[in-house]
Amino acid sequence: MLGRSIDSTGKQPTFHVIREVYDSSNAHERFEAELDKALEAKVDFIIIEPPRLGDETGRWIWVGNCLHKTAVATGVASLISSLLWYDRPVIAAPVCAMSLFCTGLYTVSWNYDPCCQYQVEENNEVALNKLPLTDVSSPVILGYAPNTQTKYLHRGITFLSAALCAWQIWRSYK
Repeated sequence: MLGRSIDSTGKQPTFHVIREVYDSSNAHERFEAELDKALEAKVDFIIIEPPRLGDETGRWIWVGNCLHKTAVATGVASLISSLLWYDRPVIAAPVCAMSLFCTGLYTVSWNYDPCCQYQVEENNEVALNKLPLTDVSSPVILGYAPNTQTKYLHRGITFLSAALCAWQIWRSYK
């Protein structure tokens, strides 16, 4: 169900509701296909009623967010430790390796997945008030949040920390 409603900013948010209707034995596959269709359409809100699909999608987004934040945090820690202990690459190198690992895993697994541009809405009531829906039962709501800039920041920090760490190692063996 694709729909529109006018919110307080005058923008008409788009939404897609994945209803929990088990009308065949392959209902879960149909729910997944509907989710893929909504993700590709980049609607503003995706309301997922089937609990299993909502939980799986929420966990997938949570793991991607965790990898992203870990890569950024370890990259910054590597940069700081490289600057503080410029003569000891042994301190910054393991943290930098963690940042590289997390960035690589995120890039391979999450970067091209359209689901990575959505976040689970924490307050369902606020999200539902933006939409003309009254008959939704305990959904997981995904809100569209483009993340292009954060991905570039994330990769930039990792690249900088790796470059600084490599320079430190090269300098220490010179």
